[in-house]
Amino acid sequence: MSHTQVNYHTPYTTLPTLTPAPYWNKHVTEEIYKGCWSKTNIASHINLAQWQTYLQNLPQDTYVDTRWKRMSWLYIDDTGEINTLPNCPMAQGGNYNNAETMANRLRYYPALEHSFLQREDVKDFVKAWAELWGINNNEPILMQINGIRGKQLLDPLQGQGIHQDGSQFLSILVLNRKNVIGGTNTLSFDKQGKYPITEVTLAPGEIIHIRDNEIYHHVSSIEPLNNSLPFERFIIIINSRFNDPFQNKVLRKHFPGAKLTED
Repeated sequence: MSHTQVNYHTPYTTLPTLTPAPYWNKHVTEEIYKGCWSKTNIASHINLAQWQTYLQNLPQDTYVDTRWKRMSWLYIDDTGEINTLPNCPMAQGGNYNNAETMANRLRYYPALEHSFLQREDVKDFVKAWAELWGINNNEPILMQINGIRGKQLLDPLQGQGIHQDGSQFLSILVLNRKNVIGGTNTLSFDKQGKYPITEVTLAPGEIIHIRDNEIYHHVSSIEPLNNSLPFERFIIIINSRFNDPFQNKVLRKHFPGAKLTED
Protein backbone atom coordinates (compact mmCIF):
# COMPACT_ATOMS: atom_id res chain seq x y z
CA MET A 1 0.00 0.00 0.00
CA SER A 2 1.38 3.36 -0.89
CA HIS A 3 1.30 6.23 1.56
CA THR A 4 0.97 9.84 0.58
CA GLN A 5 2.80 12.25 2.84
CA VAL A 6 0.76 15.30 3.71
CA ASN A 7 2.54 18.43 4.87
CA TYR A 8 0.41 20.23 7.41
CA HIS A 9 2.95 23.00 7.99
CA THR A 10 1.63 26.41 7.03
CA PRO A 11 4.32 28.47 5.35
CA TYR A 12 5.31 31.60 7.31
CA THR A 13 3.84 34.74 5.83
CA THR A 14 4.49 38.29 6.92
CA LEU A 15 1.39 39.93 8.32
CA PRO A 16 0.42 43.14 6.58
CA THR A 17 1.23 46.36 8.38
CA LEU A 18 -1.97 47.81 9.76
CA THR A 19 -2.47 51.52 9.30
CA PRO A 20 -3.88 53.01 12.51
CA ALA A 21 -7.27 54.64 12.22
CA PRO A 22 -7.09 58.44 12.07
CA TYR A 23 -7.82 60.21 15.34
CA TRP A 24 -10.34 62.53 13.72
CA ASN A 25 -12.95 61.35 11.26
CA LYS A 26 -12.89 62.93 7.83
CA HIS A 27 -16.12 64.79 8.50
CA VAL A 28 -14.42 66.77 11.29
CA THR A 29 -11.94 68.55 9.03
CA GLU A 30 -14.60 69.04 6.35
CA GLU A 31 -17.08 70.61 8.77
CA ILE A 32 -14.48 72.87 10.34
CA TYR A 33 -13.45 74.08 6.87
CA LYS A 34 -17.01 74.67 5.67
CA GLY A 35 -18.77 75.84 8.82
CA CYS A 36 -16.09 76.69 11.41
CA TRP A 37 -17.21 73.97 13.85
CA SER A 38 -17.64 70.22 14.22
CA LYS A 39 -18.81 67.72 16.82
CA THR A 40 -17.47 64.19 17.22
CA ASN A 41 -16.97 61.43 19.80
CA ILE A 42 -13.48 60.40 20.96
CA ALA A 43 -14.48 57.85 23.61
CA SER A 44 -12.74 55.13 21.58
CA HIS A 45 -9.43 57.02 21.84
CA ILE A 46 -9.39 57.76 25.57
CA ASN A 47 -10.08 55.92 28.81
CA LEU A 48 -12.93 58.17 29.87
CA ALA A 49 -13.47 56.38 33.20
CA GLN A 50 -9.82 56.96 34.14
CA TRP A 51 -9.93 60.60 33.06
CA GLN A 52 -12.97 61.09 35.28
CA THR A 53 -10.99 60.02 38.36
CA TYR A 54 -8.99 63.25 38.06
CA LEU A 55 -12.15 65.23 38.81
CA GLN A 56 -12.03 64.06 42.42
CA ASN A 57 -9.02 66.21 43.32
CA LEU A 58 -9.90 69.39 41.46
CA PRO A 59 -9.44 72.47 43.68
CA GLN A 60 -12.14 75.09 43.91
CA ASP A 61 -11.72 78.09 41.63
CA THR A 62 -10.74 81.17 43.65
CA TYR A 63 -12.08 83.55 40.99
CA VAL A 64 -15.44 81.96 40.16
CA ASP A 65 -17.91 80.68 42.74
CA THR A 66 -19.14 77.07 42.41
CA ARG A 67 -16.43 76.14 39.87
CA TRP A 68 -13.52 73.70 40.25
CA LYS A 69 -10.50 73.99 38.01
CA ARG A 70 -6.94 73.05 37.03
CA MET A 71 -5.05 74.33 34.01
CA SER A 72 -1.64 74.09 32.38
CA TRP A 73 0.13 75.78 29.53
CA LEU A 74 1.60 73.16 27.20
CA TYR A 75 3.75 73.15 24.10
CA ILE A 76 5.17 70.49 21.81
CA ASP A 77 8.93 70.81 21.44
CA ASP A 78 11.05 70.13 18.36
CA THR A 79 11.41 66.46 19.34
CA GLY A 80 7.65 65.99 19.46
CA GLU A 81 7.47 65.80 23.26
CA ILE A 82 4.84 67.63 25.28
CA ASN A 83 6.20 70.12 27.80
CA THR A 84 4.57 72.30 30.42
CA LEU A 85 5.11 75.99 31.00
CA PRO A 86 4.97 76.40 34.80
CA ASN A 87 3.65 79.41 36.69
CA CYS A 88 2.22 81.14 33.61
CA PRO A 89 -1.19 82.63 34.43
CA MET A 90 -4.33 82.75 32.35
CA ALA A 91 -5.17 86.29 31.23
CA GLN A 92 -8.18 87.52 29.27
CA GLY A 93 -8.72 91.13 28.30
CA GLY A 94 -12.11 92.77 28.64
CA ASN A 95 -12.74 92.41 24.92
CA TYR A 96 -12.94 88.64 25.41
CA ASN A 97 -14.20 88.28 28.96
CA ASN A 98 -16.37 90.91 30.59
CA ALA A 99 -17.06 89.04 33.83
CA GLU A 100 -15.91 91.23 36.74
CA THR A 101 -14.03 88.44 38.51
CA MET A 102 -12.01 87.48 35.42
CA ALA A 103 -11.49 90.36 32.99
CA ASN A 104 -8.14 92.17 32.67
CA ARG A 105 -6.46 90.30 35.48
CA LEU A 106 -3.91 87.54 35.86
CA ARG A 107 -5.46 84.30 37.10
CA TYR A 108 -3.32 81.57 38.62
CA TYR A 109 -4.61 78.02 38.94
CA PRO A 110 -3.15 74.74 40.17
CA ALA A 111 -1.55 72.79 37.32
CA LEU A 112 -2.97 69.69 35.74
CA GLU A 113 -1.70 66.67 37.63
CA HIS A 114 1.58 65.22 36.38
CA SER A 115 0.15 61.70 36.28
CA PHE A 116 -2.65 62.93 34.04
CA LEU A 117 -0.32 64.63 31.57
CA GLN A 118 1.88 61.52 31.47
CA ARG A 119 -0.95 59.28 30.32
CA GLU A 120 -0.43 58.04 26.77
CA ASP A 121 -4.04 58.73 25.80
CA VAL A 122 -3.68 62.30 27.07
CA LYS A 123 -0.48 62.81 25.08
CA ASP A 124 -2.13 61.33 21.99
CA PHE A 125 -5.11 63.64 22.44
CA VAL A 126 -2.97 66.79 22.73
CA LYS A 127 -0.82 65.84 19.73
CA ALA A 128 -3.84 64.93 17.60
CA TRP A 129 -5.54 68.18 18.57
CA ALA A 130 -2.44 70.20 17.64
CA GLU A 131 -2.21 68.36 14.31
CA LEU A 132 -5.89 69.02 13.58
CA TRP A 133 -5.37 72.77 13.86
CA GLY A 134 -1.84 72.94 12.47
CA ILE A 135 -0.29 74.11 15.74
CA ASN A 136 3.45 74.64 15.43
CA ASN A 137 6.14 73.36 17.75
CA ASN A 138 6.75 75.77 20.64
CA GLU A 139 3.31 77.29 20.18
CA PRO A 140 1.48 77.64 23.53
CA ILE A 141 -1.59 75.46 24.13
CA LEU A 142 -3.87 76.10 27.09
CA MET A 143 -5.52 72.98 28.55
CA GLN A 144 -8.05 73.17 31.37
CA ILE A 145 -10.19 70.79 33.35
CA ASN A 146 -13.06 72.66 34.91
CA GLY A 147 -16.69 72.33 35.82
CA ILE A 148 -19.42 73.09 38.30
CA ARG A 149 -21.14 71.31 41.15
CA GLY A 150 -24.26 72.37 42.95
CA LYS A 151 -27.84 71.80 44.05
CA GLN A 152 -29.61 74.74 42.41
CA LEU A 153 -29.65 76.63 39.11
CA LEU A 154 -26.17 77.84 38.14
CA ASP A 155 -24.62 79.78 35.28
CA PRO A 156 -21.40 77.96 34.29
CA LEU A 157 -20.05 81.16 32.74
CA GLN A 158 -20.71 83.38 35.78
CA GLY A 159 -22.11 86.20 33.65
CA GLN A 160 -19.63 85.96 30.77
CA GLY A 161 -22.45 85.34 28.29
CA ILE A 162 -21.98 84.80 24.56
CA HIS A 163 -18.28 85.19 23.90
CA GLN A 164 -15.03 84.24 22.24
CA ASP A 165 -12.02 83.08 24.25
CA GLY A 166 -9.47 85.24 22.46
CA SER A 167 -7.93 82.40 20.49
CA GLN A 168 -8.26 81.07 16.96
CA PHE A 169 -8.86 77.42 17.82
CA LEU A 170 -10.94 76.04 20.67
CA SER A 171 -12.36 72.64 21.60
CA ILE A 172 -14.62 71.55 24.45
CA LEU A 173 -14.71 67.92 25.60
CA VAL A 174 -17.35 66.81 28.11
CA LEU A 175 -15.99 64.49 30.80
CA ASN A 176 -19.16 63.92 32.79
CA ARG A 177 -22.79 64.96 33.26
CA LYS A 178 -24.46 63.83 36.46
CA ASN A 179 -28.06 64.70 37.36
CA VAL A 180 -27.98 67.59 34.89
CA ILE A 181 -30.59 69.56 33.00
CA GLY A 182 -29.15 72.19 30.66
CA GLY A 183 -25.50 72.75 29.87
CA THR A 184 -26.33 73.13 26.19
CA ASN A 185 -23.65 74.70 24.00
CA THR A 186 -24.88 77.25 21.48
CA LEU A 187 -22.92 78.70 18.58
CA SER A 188 -23.72 81.93 16.76
CA PHE A 189 -22.25 84.27 14.19
CA ASP A 190 -22.62 87.29 16.47
CA LYS A 191 -22.13 88.23 20.11
CA GLN A 192 -25.79 89.11 20.52
CA GLY A 193 -26.94 85.66 19.41
CA LYS A 194 -29.27 87.03 16.73
CA TYR A 195 -27.73 84.75 14.10
CA PRO A 196 -27.60 81.29 15.67
CA ILE A 197 -25.71 78.40 14.10
CA THR A 198 -26.58 75.39 16.26
CA GLU A 199 -27.35 74.06 19.72
CA VAL A 200 -25.45 71.02 20.97
CA THR A 201 -25.79 69.12 24.23
CA LEU A 202 -22.60 67.11 24.54
CA ALA A 203 -22.51 63.72 26.22
CA PRO A 204 -19.38 62.45 28.03
CA GLY A 205 -16.74 61.61 25.43
CA GLU A 206 -18.12 64.07 22.88
CA ILE A 207 -16.09 67.08 21.78
CA ILE A 208 -16.94 70.21 19.84
CA HIS A 209 -14.30 72.04 17.80
CA ILE A 210 -14.72 75.76 17.15
CA ARG A 211 -12.88 78.41 15.15
CA ASP A 212 -12.95 80.77 18.07
CA ASN A 213 -12.04 83.87 16.05
CA GLU A 214 -14.84 83.24 13.53
CA ILE A 215 -17.88 82.36 15.65
CA TYR A 216 -19.17 82.84 19.19
CA HIS A 217 -20.15 80.28 21.82
CA HIS A 218 -22.18 80.03 24.99
CA VAL A 219 -23.41 77.37 27.41
CA SER A 220 -26.81 77.47 29.08
CA SER A 221 -27.49 77.38 32.80
CA ILE A 222 -27.50 74.06 34.63
CA GLU A 223 -29.90 72.71 37.23
CA PRO A 224 -30.45 69.31 38.85
CA LEU A 225 -32.68 66.71 37.24
CA ASN A 226 -33.47 65.42 40.72
CA ASN A 227 -33.67 68.30 43.19
CA SER A 228 -32.81 66.06 46.12
CA LEU A 229 -29.37 65.24 44.68
CA PRO A 230 -26.39 67.42 43.70
CA PHE A 231 -25.39 67.78 40.06
CA GLU A 232 -22.08 68.24 38.29
CA ARG A 233 -20.76 68.81 34.77
CA PHE A 234 -17.05 68.81 33.99
CA ILE A 235 -15.23 69.54 30.76
CA ILE A 236 -11.82 69.90 29.18
CA ILE A 237 -11.19 73.13 27.30
CA ILE A 238 -8.19 73.28 25.02
CA ASN A 239 -7.26 76.23 22.82
CA SER A 240 -4.35 77.88 21.07
CA ARG A 241 -3.12 80.68 18.81
CA PHE A 242 -4.23 83.61 20.89
CA ASN A 243 -5.47 86.90 19.48
CA ASP A 244 -5.79 88.60 22.86
CA PRO A 245 -2.88 91.09 23.24
CA PHE A 246 -3.24 90.91 27.03
CA GLN A 247 -2.71 87.15 27.04
CA ASN A 248 0.10 87.26 24.48
CA LYS A 249 1.98 89.83 26.55
CA VAL A 250 1.89 87.46 29.51
CA LEU A 251 2.93 84.51 27.36
CA ARG A 252 5.89 86.40 25.95
CA LYS A 253 7.08 87.21 29.46
CA HIS A 254 6.92 83.60 30.66
CA PHE A 255 7.91 81.91 27.41
CA PRO A 256 10.33 84.12 25.44
CA GLY A 257 10.74 81.48 22.74
CA ALA A 258 7.03 81.00 22.14
CA LYS A 259 5.59 81.27 18.64
CA LEU A 260 2.71 83.73 18.90
CA THR A 261 0.26 85.21 16.41
CA GLU A 262 1.99 88.57 16.64
CA ASP A 263 5.30 87.14 15.39
